[in-house]
Amino acid sequence: MRPLIRLFFRGLRLLLAPVVLISEKLSTPKAVERSAQAQAEVDRACESLALYQFRTCPFCVKVRKEIARLGLPIETRDAQLDPDHRRELAEGGGRVKVPCLRIAHADGEVEWLYESDDINAWLQRRFAAA
Repeated sequence: MRPLIRLFFRGLRLLLAPVVLISEKLSTPKAVERSAQAQAEVDRACESLALYQFRTCPFCVKVRKEIARLGLPIETRDAQLDPDHRRELAEGGGRVKVPCLRIAHADGEVEWLYESDDINAWLQRRFAAA
């Protein structure tokens, strides 16, 4: 029975994946506009950030939309299809759960932030006023 249930959900994911991706494309908001100097500062601050994600995860889509809305050039790392990124996430963050924002602080400490709402709140606090 368990393999049958897995097969059903895999099939469902295959059917819904294009819908999720098309929906994201059509509903991604326009980026905020900043002066060239302000955008350069934001770009520098984003160099220490990376988003571990799955392409069709709805919670990852939610974070990617916020990243697009804020105009942030954050590197996205696919933890589903890239085994190296999956291993980094498991070793650094302690679990393979997405979305996860990797924040490298100036003092060398690395913070792993999970949960889409927490990530979006952190991004808003950090970049909305910039």
